[in-house]
Amino acid sequence: MRIAIDAMGGDHAPGEIIAGALEARDVLGSEEELVLIGDEAIINMHLNRLGATTGEFRIFHAPDVIGMDESPVEALRRKKKSSIAIMAHAASHRQVDAVLSAGNTGACVAACQLRMRNLTGVLRPGIAVVFPTVSGPVTICDVGANIACRPINLYQYAVMSSVYASNMLNIENPRVGLMNIGEEDAKGNELVKKTREFLKSDPKINYIGNLEGRDIFQGKCDVVVCEGFLGNVILKMTESLVDMIFTAIGSEMKSQNLLMAWWFKKIAKDVLKKYDYHEYGGALLLGVNGVSVICHGSSKARTIKNAILACKKYADKQINETIVERLSQTTVKANGQ
Repeated sequence: MRIAIDAMGGDHAPGEIIAGALEARDVLGSEEELVLIGDEAIINMHLNRLGATTGEFRIFHAPDVIGMDESPVEALRRKKKSSIAIMAHAASHRQVDAVLSAGNTGACVAACQLRMRNLTGVLRPGIAVVFPTVSGPVTICDVGANIACRPINLYQYAVMSSVYASNMLNIENPRVGLMNIGEEDAKGNELVKKTREFLKSDPKINYIGNLEGRDIFQGKCDVVVCEGFLGNVILKMTESLVDMIFTAIGSEMKSQNLLMAWWFKKIAKDVLKKYDYHEYGGALLLGVNGVSVICHGSSKARTIKNAILACKKYADKQINETIVERLSQTTVKANGQ
């Protein structure tokens, strides 16, 4: 399997990205090939600094970088030789089997959708993120790929995320909930109400009803479906809230009892490691014709290593093939509103 890595994308690129690729290389088999995409001179400089041997990676030269603050579509149009554009181009021409980037999320989604195309039957891809909780992993889709959803999009996110949770996370018959402002069927806008009809009409989806935000971490579901705007807000707010809570408790303990603060720091480190998103590597872009993993902008070497391993696992589990088969069996078709 050939996995392409955007070496220039992310807050800590290219150093941490390349270091992560090296860590992954140590645990992958000889049949896997890692391809670094970015400025060749810069990549080689970091490889030399990290003690990598010549020829350990294939390099696709990409002199341009799409910044985090750039308009995705406009940047792709102007920077045809950016690492993201060349990465997606390589996938579309079957030069690589999987791609991953910690760069501009919108540009990654647009490039993959434009170049790799969608799976048969899929209208819009969605980013699926795994939230580690005390009750087990919860998959949320979408968290930013599509902010102008139709009911059919949300329904397909439920199908694809169920396949993902079942095959990647080993959850039998995953429970699917629809994010709403209340549990009652009468609540919600037309998008949510129509989506609920689609979900209830499919006996192969273990639909449990509407969810409120607090339900995500209370073990009520395995899959959460929502449109990308809301999903992204949930994702970013959760990250910030976790940091704030641990910081506040640590500061209070430090002011009261230094020994207690020392013990809390140790416990907090263990808890964070257990529920750290870095352990999951990245978020899969479900629905594109290939394997595409989008990593957090703050990804470190460990994140990238785990994202690379996730690419291989995703391909080995044949998730895409299962999604296509599953969508072909549904009575809710792509012309649904």
